Amino acid sequence: MATDENKNSNLHNEDYEYDTLTNDRLIKGHNYDGIRELDNALPPWWVWLFYLTIAFAIIYSIRLFVFDADDLVQAKEFNKEMAAYHAKHAKSEKADANFKIALLTDDASLAEGQKTWESICAACHLKDGGGLVGPNMTDNYWIHGNKVQDLYKVVTNGVIEKGMLSYKQQLTDKQRLEVVSYILEKLHGTTPANPKAPQGDKY
Repeated sequence: MATDENKNSNLHNEDYEYDTLTNDRLIKGHNYDGIRELDNALPPWWVWLFYLTIAFAIIYSIRLFVFDADDLVQAKEFNKEMAAYHAKHAKSEKADANFKIALLTDDASLAEGQKTWESICAACHLKDGGGLVGPNMTDNYWIHGNKVQDLYKVVTNGVIEKGMLSYKQQLTDKQRLEVVSYILEKLHGTTPANPKAPQGDKY
């Protein structure tokens, strides 16, 4: 028995050789461009990480295919998001049905309109409304009319040929009405520092 064991051990060891400096076990015949292949055990962290990926895959598969987990099924997530969108859209449409385009004069609405004006509109019309790229909003000359409905239409649809963007998607109905009301109630009739030359018809 001892002889057979030694014989098997010798046969096994014939497949390897040892580095004379480091005593690392090398696999014979595995020499590629001067790089020798070791037969060392993998680092423990790598082995455990490999085991964890297998465990994760098993748990994920069970949740997905056995328990049909909602958070893992993309179709269900999509339908959930779409349902929330339609619910919000329906609520918005209901609010729009009660919306009326009429001049706002309360302080709160005008204050909100001023915020919108200064953050968006002032870039083209200046903070004081004197006009830069866009026309002067303080005088009595108007290109598209001076009624609240006229200005609201311009802010909503824009005037692309004049460089005026549509703010229908960026501002709510109320925000557009607030900024229009701010123009008519607070800017119109004031004296800006450097007013732009009149444009349009006098009203």
